Order: sequence, then structure tokens, then C-alpha cells
Amino acid sequence: MDMLYLSAALCAISMTVAAWGVTKLWVTMITTVGRNPEVKKHVDVYGWAGFAAIEAIALYALVIALVMLTGGK
Repeated sequence: MDMLYLSAALCAISMTVAAWGVTKLWVTMITTVGRNPEVKKHVDVYGWAGFAAIEAIALYALVIALVMLTGGK
């Protein structure tokens, strides 16, 4: 049972890293557009795609943690 909680905690750590990745993505996008406003269209497309990928990783980790904690039944 203790290993179950440890595994869920590791999933929570991966969600924390995903939150850091989203923060890094937005900071980079804001800096890029601030330096060169003409590239806003291109940066927005790739930024939203990156945001979706990072959030998908966090949601997968959440689902895995919940499945482990509920017993997968």
C-alpha cells in the first residue's frame, strides 16, 4: 500500500514538471513576441500546440495516479 502512494506521488511530481513547462513556454512566447511583434501569428500556433502537448502529459499523469489509487476497478 505504501508503494501505491509513492507511485501516485511520482505522478504528482510529473504534473508539477508539466506546470513548470507551461510556465516556461508562456514566458518564452511573451519574450519572443516582445522582441519581434511581427512573428506573433507563427508563435501563437506553435505555442498553443506546445501547450496542448504539455497539458496532455499532465492529464495522463493524473489519470494514471487516479487509476492506481482507486485500484483500476
